[in-house]
Amino acid sequence: MQVLVAGSSGFVGRRLCPALEEAGHDVRAMTRHPRTYAGAGVPVHGDVHDEDSLRSALDGVDSAYYLVHSLDEDDFEQRDADAARAFAHAAADAGLRRIVYLGGLGDDADDLSAHLRSRRQVEELLGSAGVPVTVLRAGIIVGHGGISWEMTRQLVEHLPAMITPRWVRTRTQPIAVADVVRYLVGVLEPSAAEGRAFDIGGPDVLAYVEMMRRVAAIEGRRMLVVPVPLLSPRLSSLWLSLVTDVDTRTGRALIDSMANEVVVRDDSIRRLVEFDPMDYDNAVLRALGERAKSRRAS
Repeated sequence: MQVLVAGSSGFVGRRLCPALEEAGHDVRAMTRHPRTYAGAGVPVHGDVHDEDSLRSALDGVDSAYYLVHSLDEDDFEQRDADAARAFAHAAADAGLRRIVYLGGLGDDADDLSAHLRSRRQVEELLGSAGVPVTVLRAGIIVGHGGISWEMTRQLVEHLPAMITPRWVRTRTQPIAVADVVRYLVGVLEPSAAEGRAFDIGGPDVLAYVEMMRRVAAIEGRRMLVVPVPLLSPRLSSLWLSLVTDVDTRTGRALIDSMANEVVVRDDSIRRLVEFDPMDYDNAVLRALGERAKSRRAS
């Protein structure tokens, strides 16, 4: 199958492209800078904010993955909506069979953050021109280079003691990036996946504070956490930008989302793509191993 990956250079995309090739697919890696692209697949120029470039990139493609977001922009909700709408129209014009989108977990009955509301809106807009969309909804993805994971790791490594807001008690269901990729590849062809949204997560449901404590234990560190109810999202994001390399805009969007419980409500994906996802501790060990390997290589 001829498959395009929008977001091929990103945290998930650079892992997905070689996995798709290993599964026997022909991969087009869409990027704004094809001359400098060094990953798997054939690089093609495309920009989600330029519909003409999308039409060219998608010409002759059977299905596409959409792994794009703009959290580091003040107007990320509008930018992501415009990009999803443009991609939907270009995909329909190209006659695509399916779009696969990686969105975010969260109960629709909850008061979702702007970040999670935007992810839901993108789901709808990608299907607005008639191409069936398969959605995988994930919480924290654990792997070297992932923003949420890096935030967790750096907090643990930089602060032996920390004052934290209430969100450290919120439950989440982290998943290893390798398992996200297995699910993404697994839903590409089955007819049972067409037009459906699936929750994906690892086997552990953990509060953020427990995630940090487990990372500290794995690294042989001691960590003291003191929750403070009145620490605002704005102050939290400024604090994050001081002690991690997560920028203030992205940090604020992520922190706002941490008020929402993000756990798997429907595990039907397990019967469609059958394997046992990695537990949190092993996902952390793999992420730390990837980081060590990357640092040695550089």
